Amino acid sequence: MRDLVTRAIQDRSKLIGHALAPVLRTVEPGNDATLNAELAKFASDGTVLKLMLQPSSPTGEAQQDAGFFFVASAPSIRADEVAPELDELSRRGILKRLSDACMGDASEELRYRQPNGTVELLTSIIPIKTVRGCWVLTSTHTTSEFLNTSIGRPYWETRAVRVAAGIYLVLAILAVLAAVSIFLSLRRFREVADEIGQGRIGDYAFSQRNIVPELSSVARDFDKLVLDLKHLSQEIRQSAEDNAHSFKTPLAAIQSSLSPVRRSVPLEDQRARRALEIIDSSLARLLALVNAAQRFDNSTVDLIEAPRVPTNLTQLVGEATLAVREIMAGRDIRLIRRLDDAVIVRSAKGMFETVLQNVLENAISFSPRGATIIITLTQDHETVELQVDDEGPGIPTDKIERIFERYFSSRPNQPTEAGKPPHSGLGLWIVRRNVEALGGEVRASNRIGGGLSIAIVLPRNGD
Repeated sequence: MRDLVTRAIQDRSKLIGHALAPVLRTVEPGNDATLNAELAKFASDGTVLKLMLQPSSPTGEAQQDAGFFFVASAPSIRADEVAPELDELSRRGILKRLSDACMGDASEELRYRQPNGTVELLTSIIPIKTVRGCWVLTSTHTTSEFLNTSIGRPYWETRAVRVAAGIYLVLAILAVLAAVSIFLSLRRFREVADEIGQGRIGDYAFSQRNIVPELSSVARDFDKLVLDLKHLSQEIRQSAEDNAHSFKTPLAAIQSSLSPVRRSVPLEDQRARRALEIIDSSLARLLALVNAAQRFDNSTVDLIEAPRVPTNLTQLVGEATLAVREIMAGRDIRLIRRLDDAVIVRSAKGMFETVLQNVLENAISFSPRGATIIITLTQDHETVELQVDDEGPGIPTDKIERIFERYFSSRPNQPTEAGKPPHSGLGLWIVRRNVEALGGEVRASNRIGGGLSIAIVLPRNGD
């Protein structure tokens, strides 16, 4: 575009020079008004025309050393403005090129900027030779106005770039607004989910809180998911009660039916007595499995529907240790507690109590008489750690990764204590499931010198 417009300016200047040539050959000396009128015909689109004359010598040759006379201009100027105009032409270097243009019989172009440096000007020097001498027409154009182009301006001032920049700015603002809107909507969804987890709001909360039409379908899907989870938890609880009742009834009937059989078996019949003991042991194990399954289903329901509320873990650990102090005293087991004050986590009611109960029972059951159990509770800016160390036999290295698996027990041949059901292998599995449901993790390791260490790490939440 720059090349095309520059060429158009040069061609236009030459055409003006050719159009003025007949007039300059016939014009009478001193007829400046006629020349001003002729120049005015071609002064448009910001074009400034100036006409100067270098008189010829008596022999008809142009005098290179002779000066130029300012003859006419368009727009016209007053007589007192001629001297300043010549000074301006001299300052721009135009006067130095006039004689060269007359001698070379060729047009020249000169580019320069205005004093403020914002607009580029293109001056064309057109020589026109007549009998009177060498006429020189200077045609100055403001390139930013000629043909309505932006030639000479900095790139960022061009109209196309500014329009594009405006479009990009609008698109950027729209993108930022869309991103902010999505961020606020997602944060609102998170707040709703948090309130649902705490049990503070009812059904269809996502749809009621949503203000973005595009997320309406997502909000409905979330509401449906919450309702499905509630229905599922109710069905699990009801199924657990029905199954437990269905199994316990025949087990109770078998136990009651064994009483007369046990009385009728002679004491000296050791084989029959041994069979009755096996039946009693199997019934006790079946009853323990039924109770464990019911407890497992109920704890699963608690994971789904119980609200997560800020819970003082320091207080829970203190209450759990008080509940087992009589058992520990009966086995001469010493307890050491190292607890930070006011350790807060977010948990459902009864959810972490089950964790503490199973971990402490596991530590007590493996600890020999006179042993020590150490409970340590610490917190930092982001996490809470509960560690329970015992002085039991520990776990074989090849089995330590399996102790949190379902139905795994490392004491299959250990006799059951009187009055207690046999172990089902679900205790530590429930510990891991509950801890992971709270966003934490649990790990086990053998202590140096003997014993097992179980560490539970939870996210800290003081809100």
